[in-house]
Amino acid sequence: MKKRIEYKEDHIDPNEPLRLNKFLANAGICSRREADEFIQAGVVTVNGEVVTELGTKVLRSDEVKFRDQPVTLEKKVYVLLNKPKNYVTTSDDPQQRKTVMDLVKDACPERIYPVGRLDRNTTGVLLLTNDGDMASKLTHPKFLKKKVYHVFLDKNIGVEDLQKIAEGIELEDGEIHADAVEYANENDKSQVGIEIHSGRNRIVRRIFEALGYRVVRLDRVLFAGLTKKNLRRGDWRFLTEQEVDMLRSGMFE
Repeated sequence: MKKRIEYKEDHIDPNEPLRLNKFLANAGICSRREADEFIQAGVVTVNGEVVTELGTKVLRSDEVKFRDQPVTLEKKVYVLLNKPKNYVTTSDDPQQRKTVMDLVKDACPERIYPVGRLDRNTTGVLLLTNDGDMASKLTHPKFLKKKVYHVFLDKNIGVEDLQKIAEGIELEDGEIHADAVEYANENDKSQVGIEIHSGRNRIVRRIFEALGYRVVRLDRVLFAGLTKKNLRRGDWRFLTEQEVDMLRSGMFE
């Protein structure tokens, strides 16, 4: 049984109004974007009144209901998963495939959800939380955080191609360059370490595909200063207080 960590809350003024979508996200119901959709769909009430206007503000003392169920602000939970292959990064998969939620279902009673996403066959560091504010901050294009991947290719890659990746290559959705790229293993030229800030879909795989390589395995070893050190594939742990403080303060790239 993993010991649950109680995180110190940021200072909160109980009389300060907050946007309804933020209230729902902080309660672990959904992301802010999804909250806006639920509000427009008319399934959220405040003090007994249906609210459909985006940008509505509420107080912590207001009675908020989602689909007739009372919504309360939960304690924050932060879970780090070393994601294995063949799991999709979603809370709910219409195709009934295995999801990352199956791996963390016993972590906490609160509803947590993945921050960003990893492709089904990509492994490695994945953060899950009910802290909607932090999730928005870590995935918003304006605040994109450093990610480091270990890439296994179908054949050796030449230095000149690594140089191209560092300098920038043109993809169908615009130019992309790595912040750093080098051999991950000096004795094996088919293994590459790549550091990147972009959040574009399948970006690492597409970079190598554009140069004629196929990514056989892709492992995210670092995300927003968090690593999977000492965490077996498929296993999870709670973030430490220090890690949460680091994420809150933005003291990482």
